[in-house]
Parts: sequence; structure tokens; C-alpha cells
Amino acid sequence: MKPVSELSPNVVEGLSGIFFDIDDTFTLEGKIPAASFAALWALHGAGYYTVPITGRPAGWCDHIARMWPVSGVVGENGALYFHLDEKKGKLVRRFFIDPDEIEKKRERLKSIGDEILEKVPGTAYASDQPFRLFDVAIDFTEDVPRLSKSDIQKICEIFKANGVTCKVSSIHVNGWFGDYDKLNMTKIFSQEVLGVDLDQNRDRFVFIGDSPNDEPMFRYFPNSVGVYNITNFLDDIENPPAYVTGSPGGEGFAEVANIILSNKK
Repeated sequence: MKPVSELSPNVVEGLSGIFFDIDDTFTLEGKIPAASFAALWALHGAGYYTVPITGRPAGWCDHIARMWPVSGVVGENGALYFHLDEKKGKLVRRFFIDPDEIEKKRERLKSIGDEILEKVPGTAYASDQPFRLFDVAIDFTEDVPRLSKSDIQKICEIFKANGVTCKVSSIHVNGWFGDYDKLNMTKIFSQEVLGVDLDQNRDRFVFIGDSPNDEPMFRYFPNSVGVYNITNFLDDIENPPAYVTGSPGGEGFAEVANIILSNKK
């Protein structure tokens, strides 16, 4: 990984937008710092597309799409996107899988979650679980004492043994039925909302993230950036980001934003 300060001005001048993770990328120690939220407003005001790509639940995404200075939000690790159509004054909700289809599997997913809580002491359902539509989130550090890497691995093994797709974030292990991920839905969102074919224009976007569930995005975007705390996960990532910030979390996000804004013409 190169220091983000080495991001070429020529690349920055050609950018159209910023995709970014939320937890420990836009936030810092569980809060949104003033620096990152001010940077987001500045990017929005400068005309860039700004899109959070998060594992957080549908309930949070409804709020984010309505209240934040963003072009939309991809949530639950790619299960959905929400976009506020300001001309129509209407929130558009798009799902990768029909919610009725997932409803049939909800009890099965819950039973697998219960199995994890029984077999891996110290785990708990994420506090935002009631606001989720498609997945189950197992907390390993947000509201519980941090578990070891071996315990996190056990959580993943139980999910996989039951045919569940799972991803590790900086705070949760998310499990779901389906073949989607953050990148799948980001491409759909870009085409349907932004009118952009990402396969042809991936170099016009920066992605900023911090953990293993961001790896598909790191691999796909040539101008991917990890905030400094990505260094805690390098042993778990085969495809690290191209660049790394000098600051962690939301302060690192602001660092990237400042580089982009200072090179805008």
C-alpha cells in the first residue's frame, strides 16, 4: 500500500465520486467525528457522488438516505440500496433478493445465529439486529468485550457449515443467504441511480474502507484507500487497498477528502 498522499493529481482531477464504508472508516471510536462529516458535506457541495457502502441495517439506511448529504446508500453488505429521489420527494428502495423470499428463510437464519451464541461464548446479536431485513449480525466487539481471532473464525465456520455466506467487518460477522456482496449492489446502484457503468468507469471513483468485508471493493477499484486501521486486518486480506491514510477512521476519511478537494479544478 502506498501513502494516500501519493494519489496522483491527474487521477484525483478525473474523479466523479466516493464510495465509503461507515464503521471505523467514516466513524472513529464509535462516533462520527466533526472532521469526517464536514468533509462529506464539502464533497457533496463540490458536486461529487457520495455513497456509503455499509453492513449496517435497512433501518439505518432509511435515515442515512434521507438525512445525510449522500447520493444514496448500499446497506446490509449489498442486500439493498436506498436513494432519495428529491424531485419526486420519494425514497426509492431496491433489494437484491425479494424480501418475501428471505422471509421464508428467516427462522433458519435465526436458528443458526442461536447456535453461534451457544457455541461461541461472549458473542451476542448486534444491537441493530431488529432493524435488519436480510442478514443476521453477530457482535464480537461493538457492545461486548472483544473476542479473539480464533473465536471470530469459529463464528465464520458455523455460518459456512450451514450454507450461509458471511463477511467479517470491524465489529460484526454478518451472515446471509444469497450470492450478493457490497460490490454487486454498488454496480447496480451506479447503473440505476447514477447512470454510470462502473466496469467502464471504475477509475473515476475512490473507495475507502477498513476491514475484510471491504475486500471485493479493494480488489475492484484501482484507487481504493484503506484508513490506517486497515493495518489491523492485513493478515486476513488477500487484496489490500492500493493506498493507506496516515490517520485512522473518520480522520483518515477526512484526509482523503482533503486531497480530493484540494486537487479539484
